[in-house]
Amino acid sequence: MPTAERICFVTLRYAGEGVVGGAETMIRDQALHAQRAGRKVSFLTTCATNHFTWENEIEPGTREIDGIEVTFFPTDPRDVTAFLNAQRLVEKQVDRTEEDELTWLSQGVSSEALYAHLREHGEQYDRILIGPYLFGLTYFASQLFPDRTILIPCLHDESFAYMSVMRKMFRSVRTCMFNTTPEQALAQKLYDVDPESSVVVGMGLEVGDYDPLAFAAKHPEIPEYIIYSGRREGLKGTPLLIAYFQAFRERTERDLHLVLCGKGEIGVDPAMRPYVHDLGYVTEREKLEAMAGAVAFVHPSRLESFGIVLLESWLAGTPALVHSDCAVTRQHCADANAGLWWQTYPEFETQLCVMLDRPEMRDSMGKAGREYVQSRYTWDTISERLLEAIDR
Repeated sequence: MPTAERICFVTLRYAGEGVVGGAETMIRDQALHAQRAGRKVSFLTTCATNHFTWENEIEPGTREIDGIEVTFFPTDPRDVTAFLNAQRLVEKQVDRTEEDELTWLSQGVSSEALYAHLREHGEQYDRILIGPYLFGLTYFASQLFPDRTILIPCLHDESFAYMSVMRKMFRSVRTCMFNTTPEQALAQKLYDVDPESSVVVGMGLEVGDYDPLAFAAKHPEIPEYIIYSGRREGLKGTPLLIAYFQAFRERTERDLHLVLCGKGEIGVDPAMRPYVHDLGYVTEREKLEAMAGAVAFVHPSRLESFGIVLLESWLAGTPALVHSDCAVTRQHCADANAGLWWQTYPEFETQLCVMLDRPEMRDSMGKAGREYVQSRYTWDTISERLLEAIDR
């Protein structure tokens, strides 16, 4: 099999320095491991850090970060009114044209400067890896050299996935590199992507040991708690989690607290504020120690293609509660025997009470989750799959 020596990774933001995003983190880490395997890696991204405004906050230009040559390009000015008008049509999934879809993509996040660079230098790269699927930057960049482009879609079953331009993108690129088999199955259903011509890779995680008592030592004011980590927004299900948590406390009268890590606004009833602890953006070790001390990691999102934070909670030895409408996280829980799932509030309450009342079961599930990640999702395993996918 010929080796792809020069590889270009393209994504919306470079993960780190306060940038929180599972797709960006995964693509950055894939680039790092391709570089460590001896490939010559370039990384193209934008000057934005905020995934709501996409305003330019980083100086454009090229610099070395984590041993990789990273080039930052300014995002284009946006017509927010045109974007929102097009989004309403896209979300309805009726009476929309391809022009409406392209307007939505171009007025979301785009960078003519990045495209110009790729047009000029794209033939120098053996492979161009681009993701996630949902954004104008990904769509327009993927169409420049589709014969050497590998799409890392991070696909979700949502209204935007049903746009006609998405079918065009998925079917035009060299191959798609999925995170899980449920994600691959969804692409097959939506776009008739041949599973034989695509590949499942995912992301590796670094294995470490995390003291379940470390968080309590730093935060003695917080008693028994559940935890969520990641972006706080409607698409991630955090408003639902906070509402369910409040209902749980009021209905059961159990003194359970909720700990949140990550970025984004949260809306909490004033009466609940003493029981909801927002740590904000924390270090990886602080996050994993907080997970290790929790009764359970709760993942309310219905839209996941991989579920990095779920796997991290298992590395910390903590079982999970996930939303049953998310095929990816539910499949992880079933395969690992390390989590329970719910769809309605009564199921949430029942499953959480089971977690609270059966510490032996919690410990067993936490250990099973850690073993699952160690056997499937460490970089020793993933790096080989990644390089094979790039070279095929």
